[in-house]
Amino acid sequence: MGTIFQKNAITEPALFTPFDTTKKIEDFPEICVSTFSENIIQKFASLKSVEKIAELYTANGALPVYKIYYKNQDIAFYLSRVGAPACVAGFEEVVAMGAKKFVMFGSCGVLDDEKVKDNMIIPVSAVRDEGTSYHYIAPSEEIKASEYSIRVLQNVLEFFGYSYVKGKTWTSDAIYRETIPAIEERRQEGCLAVEMECASMLAVSQYRQVPFIQFLYGADSLSSEKWEIRDLELYGLTNAEKYMLLAFECGLAL
Repeated sequence: MGTIFQKNAITEPALFTPFDTTKKIEDFPEICVSTFSENIIQKFASLKSVEKIAELYTANGALPVYKIYYKNQDIAFYLSRVGAPACVAGFEEVVAMGAKKFVMFGSCGVLDDEKVKDNMIIPVSAVRDEGTSYHYIAPSEEIKASEYSIRVLQNVLEFFGYSYVKGKTWTSDAIYRETIPAIEERRQEGCLAVEMECASMLAVSQYRQVPFIQFLYGADSLSSEKWEIRDLELYGLTNAEKYMLLAFECGLAL
């Protein structure tokens, strides 16, 4: 039989799907936003106008799904779990609930400080050095982001005055196995950053035909032989609501 990595096509139906396990919610917002920062989610969840509308259930505990009314539009948001399998499962379940457009943002490790500097990163493609994406689309070294989604994100960042760079990202499953030779190889291939979800999220969003946007900001630097934790204030994380609002704007523009 071989492994999923050796298959040329992904055509077989699953034994069960999120639409079998997750109840569709009436009037669930079409736009859904997610990030990996609990602080950001808690900050918005504490607003008076926000209400909890659902929960994502896991063996690790339930994750609330919230709704906010923003510019005459209901938008759902929740805390994503880190790592491709759990992140994709959350996406699958909110789509089953009724989400039709999805925006995600989060931190990454910067591989090329000279190019990235303190800019936001627009992933135009992702190296598939993980496993989840191979269960949704046929094997390939990379997966490309939608040109339309890239254009929408670019327009939103420009409108609100955020500088950015566009480039390739490296999606990896093993946070503690980012070796110096591997980092150098990915940098030579043109990767600007490393993270743990982008390739899989691009794959599942293509599979489910859900418009998807993701943007990244640097949390640490792997650009030299010495690991460097970045000062997150450089990326405005003391004003975390700005990133969330950018995500809301992207959702409205999708």
